Amino acid sequence: MADVIPPDSHKRAGVQGGEKSGKVADFRYKRPAQPDRSKSGKRHKRAAPASDARTQNRDSRHRNAPRRRKQAYAALDLGTNNCRLLIARPSGGNFTVIDAFSRVVRLGEGLAKSGRLSDAAMERTLGALKICADKLRKRNVRLARSVATEACRRAANGMEFVHRDRQETGIALDIISAQEEARLAVLGCHILLEGSAGPAVIFDIGGGSTELILIEPGGAVPKILDWQSVPWGVVSLTDTVGRTEDGRDTRLQRYREMRRVVADSFAPFAERIAGTAENGDDINLLGTSGTVTTLASLHLQLPHYDRRAVDGLIVPSASMRDISTRLSAMSLEERGTLPCIGPDRAELIVAGCAILESILDIWPAARLGVADRGIREGILRSLMTADLQGEESRRALKKAHHG
Repeated sequence: MADVIPPDSHKRAGVQGGEKSGKVADFRYKRPAQPDRSKSGKRHKRAAPASDARTQNRDSRHRNAPRRRKQAYAALDLGTNNCRLLIARPSGGNFTVIDAFSRVVRLGEGLAKSGRLSDAAMERTLGALKICADKLRKRNVRLARSVATEACRRAANGMEFVHRDRQETGIALDIISAQEEARLAVLGCHILLEGSAGPAVIFDIGGGSTELILIEPGGAVPKILDWQSVPWGVVSLTDTVGRTEDGRDTRLQRYREMRRVVADSFAPFAERIAGTAENGDDINLLGTSGTVTTLASLHLQLPHYDRRAVDGLIVPSASMRDISTRLSAMSLEERGTLPCIGPDRAELIVAGCAILESILDIWPAARLGVADRGIREGILRSLMTADLQGEESRRALKKAHHG
C-alpha cells in the first residue's frame, strides 16, 4: 500500500518558489518488456534485462535496498494545455513506466485576455485529474509529486483552483517556479545529449511559457550556466496575437508577428549567450515539447505518432525550419488533415513553430535533438533518488545505533 492515498496528499499545495537543484542520480528511461510470440502463437514475457533491479545482486546499493524500492512512483505535470501522468518503478539504474495518462485540457484557454482560469477549463481539467487520482490509487504508488506550471502561476484564481482540486481529487498540486520547471526539464531529458561535446541549449515549449536553458554537458547532472523563461507558449502566444487565419497573406503576417513577439522576449537571453553561440559546429540543441515531437514526426513522414521513432531523434535544423514555414502558410483545415497534427494540434502548432524558429535564430545549431521526455521524467528521478538516499541514511543510522 502507498503511505498515503492519494500518495502526495500530505504535501502542502501552493507555490514552491526558488527551489535549487541538488545532486541527483541519473535514472534512465526504460519501457516495460513487451510480450513475445512463439511459433505456436502463445504469448511469453521477454527475459528481464540485465539492468533490471531483480538481477542487480552485483550492485550493493540495489542488493541491500528494501523490497519497497520496487513500488511505484508517480509524476503529474499539469500544464497550460495538457495534463500528463507517468507512473514507474525503479529498475536498476533505470525506471520502467507501468502506466501513463495524457489529455489535452486547455486549462489556460482565454487566460491571456481574462487573467483567470475559466469555469469550463477548470471542469475539463478536474475531469482529467480525477482519472489521474484513480490511477495513483490503483497502482499502489509509494511517492508522487504533482506540479502545475504557467497557467496556475499567472491566473488570478490559480490558487483557488489548486485548493478545489485538492478537495475534489485529493491531489496536492505544487505551483512550481519557472526556475524549477527549467531544472526538471533538464533533469528529465539531458541524457539524450550524452557523448556530445560543447555547450548545449535545452528548451521546453509549453502551453503558457517557454524555458531556455544553457548547459555544460557532462557528469550525472549537467551544470546550468544560464536560463530564461518567457510567458509565451503555444496557447498564450496564439491567444495574444490572435486566431484569425483568413487568407494566406493574413496567416503569414500573423506568423511574422508571432516571431517578433517571441524574439523580443528572447532578446536578453540571446545577448548573454551570443558569444557562446558563435562556436558554430560545437553547439548542441535539444527540444522537449509537443511542437518538436510533432515536427519530427512530419520530418519522418510517420502515418501516426510513434514515440520509439521520435524520442532521441536528431533532425537537421533546416528541415525543421522548412516544415515550420510551410505550416505557417497553411489554413487551419489543411494543417488538421496532416498526420500527427490533426484537429487537436492544428490551431496551436503555428505558434510552436514561431517559437522554435526564434530559438534557432539565437542558437543556430546545425542539428536539433528531439526528446519525448521532460518534466515528468525529471520528477521521477528526483523522487527515486531522494527515496533511495533516505533509505541509505536510515540504514546507516540504524547500523551506527546498534553498533
